[in-house]
Formats: sequence, structure tokens, C-alpha cells
Amino acid sequence: MKDSLPVMGIKYLILTVLCVIMMLPVAVAVLASVRTTGEFLAAPFALPQNGIIWENYTDILTGSQFWQSFRNSFYITAGVTIINLILSSMLAFAFSRIQFKTRAIWFNILSVGLLFPLVVAILPIFIQIRSLGLLGNIWGVILPMAIFGLPGSVVILRGFFIAIPPELEESAYIDGTSMFGFFWYILLPMARPALMAVTVLQIINAWNDFFLPLVVLSSNPDSWPLTLGLQQFQGQYGTDWAPIMAYITILMIPTLVFYLFTQKYIVTGLTGGELKG
Repeated sequence: MKDSLPVMGIKYLILTVLCVIMMLPVAVAVLASVRTTGEFLAAPFALPQNGIIWENYTDILTGSQFWQSFRNSFYITAGVTIINLILSSMLAFAFSRIQFKTRAIWFNILSVGLLFPLVVAILPIFIQIRSLGLLGNIWGVILPMAIFGLPGSVVILRGFFIAIPPELEESAYIDGTSMFGFFWYILLPMARPALMAVTVLQIINAWNDFFLPLVVLSSNPDSWPLTLGLQQFQGQYGTDWAPIMAYITILMIPTLVFYLFTQKYIVTGLTGGELKG
């Protein structure tokens, strides 16, 4: 039964209020990014009174530190996504298509990882990274982030792999296809929606992460990603908020654009959409 007009109106009202609440910090950041710090502190929600100050953006974009941090963020994001995709797809294949006695036990153990965010294990992670000599190295961020993203990725991919009919696998083996050939040429292409969902989630998570790079890379400013670049605007006696807001706005743009073009893949991948081949 369809909702009545009053119920629909209440739903849209609630969604509108939630949208305004979530977008308010973004609006404040954008408005502050084109004003001076003094104007922002005097009236955080006001429009620019003395014209738009584009220097907050040009000073950032013309600096070498920004583009070095951009490259570091790109390398971290690409590394996390590629490693996570490779490992999670192989694990999901094992947990969905290969029969062995302890399969359910190992999958349940892996699934428990969904309950523990990376920040919970930051101390043992730090000790392990230090013992491997990866402090100040972006690999000290890439490897833990890719591994801690495995439980969610495996759960998503396993659901798609299980949905592929066993008859298709049997036909492939009868035709002489190896197990790897079935995995690479048949299974992965048919699970494109799930692979895209995993890719999008890993890219957004790696691009926006702040805590792990802060712990691992704080000793080496040359390896800082964009999220740590905010520290350059903090002085001993104060913080220059206008450039910080401009920096945050620039940092948000790639993620927002990427999400707008890929949100359909997230919905399809997380809801078990139609398999394609």
C-alpha cells in the first residue's frame, strides 16, 4: 500500500531537515573559504561582505606542498584499493566456491573483523609497523588499511559469488577451464557490480582517512597525504581558519565528484543487484 500524502510529506520533511543538518558544515566551510579569518570568526554563517577572496585557493594550489600531498594521497588510495581488491576477491572465491571443512569457521572469524575498526588496534599496528621499519613510509598506511578493509569487502563479494549458479562453474570445468580461469574470466566479470562497490568504498575510505596517517607518517612531512596537510596552517599562537576551510573544500571535491558518478554501483553492490556478464 502506498503512503498517503501526509505521510509522504512528513517523510520528505524529515529527509530535508537531515539533509540541511548534514550539509550545514559543508556550507560553512565553503563560505569561510572565500573570506578572511577575521570575517569568519566574527560571523561564521555570513556571506562575504568585502568580495570573494580567491587567494585562499590560489595560494594552496600554487604551492608545491599541496601537490606533493596530493600525490601521496593518490598513491595511498591506489595501493589500498588494489591490494584490498586482489586479496578480498581471492578470499571471497575460496569462501564461496571451494569446499573445505573449516570454511564456515574461518569465514565467521573473518566476519568478526567488521566489529573492530582500525583505531581499536592502533597500538599493536604501530608496534608492528615500527618493527618492519615502515614508520614515515606510506606503505605503513597502505598495508594496515587494506587488510582492515578485507572483512567488509569479502562479505560483499562472497554474496555475489555464491549467487552465480554452480551449473555455470561445472560447464566451465567440463570445457577445460581451470579453477583460475573460471575465477578470472567468468566469475569476476559477472560480479562487476560488487567489485565496483568495493572499489568505491575503499577509495573513499583511503582518501579521507586521517588517524592512521597521523600516527604513521607524522615524523615525515614529505609523505603526508592531503588530510595531514591541514597541519601546515596551524601555528604556535593561532590557526588561520580561512585557508583551512579552502583546503577542506578542495579536499572534498574529488570525493564528492567521484561519489556522484559511482553511487549507483554502491547501491547495486550492497543490495545484491543483478549479476552481469
